[in-house]
Amino acid sequence: PRRARRRVVMVRALRCVKLGDPTRLSDGVLRVDDVPRVDVVPPEGVRVAVHAAALNFADLLQCRGLYQERPPLPFTPGGEFSGVITEVGDAVTSAFKVGDAVAGVLVGGGAMASEVVVPRASAQCFAVPSGVDLSAAAAFPVAYGTAHVALAHRARLGAGQ
Repeated sequence: PRRARRRVVMVRALRCVKLGDPTRLSDGVLRVDDVPRVDVVPPEGVRVAVHAAALNFADLLQCRGLYQERPPLPFTPGGEFSGVITEVGDAVTSAFKVGDAVAGVLVGGGAMASEVVVPRASAQCFAVPSGVDLSAAAAFPVAYGTAHVALAHRARLGAGQ
């Protein structure tokens, strides 16, 4: 008997295919590829159609091989994203549903793709309020977190300063 072929669904992703300066296009560090889609959304996760992915200093360092986390080549950079939920895991509460606009963080990268699977939606995503541009929302988590730690914890700024 013949086995039914499983159709592999592909997504577009910006891939770091060799270490080097990603700002120099002629170096061939980055390439847009079709990669296999993650088949299963974890019980506490969500699948998001990505609208925007932020580019941070950590992404540049990672592509140069200078960041503390060094994923094997090729890899998809990007720690922050925004988009619309297209699928929710079985254990996801009413906090998230299909069609919700969200932004979030992916530990280890992967946001520079047409879709992402976020393993723990409640810890890695937040709802984007209506009226907030999705491109701006993508750049919010790391930049805000960095500024907050710098001002509140390192500089110890207080009210009125």
